[in-house]
Amino acid sequence: MKFLLLHYVDETAEYDDEVSREGRALLASWLEDTNARGVHLDGNYLQPSRDAATIRSSDGELLVADGPFAETKEQIAGFDIIECADLREAIEVAGRHPTTRHSTIEIRPFWAE
Repeated sequence: MKFLLLHYVDETAEYDDEVSREGRALLASWLEDTNARGVHLDGNYLQPSRDAATIRSSDGELLVADGPFAETKEQIAGFDIIECADLREAIEVAGRHPTTRHSTIEIRPFWAE
């Protein structure tokens, strides 16, 4: 099964250089492990939510708004796509991601192909 990991972070939080270096090292270790296991398929950081646009259609007219739909403190900062046997394994893999040290990861299964 494929799963989408959505990384929610507080975009206003500031991290000092030491915390940032540690985070990059932990991420590199996580990626090395998940790539070696063959479960990591893709992933990337996202631009800040201030650079986003939200669209919807109403009566055939496209409505465009700046920024994200949800007005919350935490925004989606990145994603990973993993392939695991089941949700239990996806939770185990995501639980070792460094994002969980300071923020939230939402795990969503893809629709079966």
